[in-house]
Amino acid sequence: MVIIIFIIVLWYSGLFFQTFFLHRYAAHQTYTMSKFGEKLCFILTWITQGSNYLSAYGYGVMHRMHHAFADTEKDPHSPKYDPNPLAMMWRTKNVYQQINKQKIAIEEKFTKNVPQWKAFDKFASSWYSRIGWGAFYTVFFIIFAEYWWHWLLLPVAILMAPIHGMIINWFGHIYGYVNFKVNDTSKNLFRFDWLM
Repeated sequence: MVIIIFIIVLWYSGLFFQTFFLHRYAAHQTYTMSKFGEKLCFILTWITQGSNYLSAYGYGVMHRMHHAFADTEKDPHSPKYDPNPLAMMWRTKNVYQQINKQKIAIEEKFTKNVPQWKAFDKFASSWYSRIGWGAFYTVFFIIFAEYWWHWLLLPVAILMAPIHGMIINWFGHIYGYVNFKVNDTSKNLFRFDWLM
């Protein structure tokens, strides 16, 4: 039971900071916060996302580009140009890394006021951090896994943010329904909203 509770807490706490901090704050700037609050959210995002930590800068810029270029070849994660969800997520990962490491030129409208804490992001995105979290999850499973099938949830813990991204960006554009005509492939998945 401990493993199930752990996965549920990890799932929804990671989603909370992805929505509250990365999406609503970093990408859309729907509210303001102090520098202390911002740095606290960086740290809490790292704690809740662990091995799949996403930088507010990389996420914020990429998400703004997604809205600006929805379902065009410039969209960082439109399923329209990929044969399957794994191909889409691989492309998304590559675009995210190029943005986050500032290896590609980005228009200022996409970077304006996006929070950035370079030193923390370097640490939180490092292989040391990611492998450390993976090791922590593995030790946690060694101690608390009661049944063989609990081990099937370890990859979910390690890859949770990409799984979230795949659900939203693949299934939310391929399946579901629309209430009115839009210029992109986004769809509603109301019956599964509790999951995300």
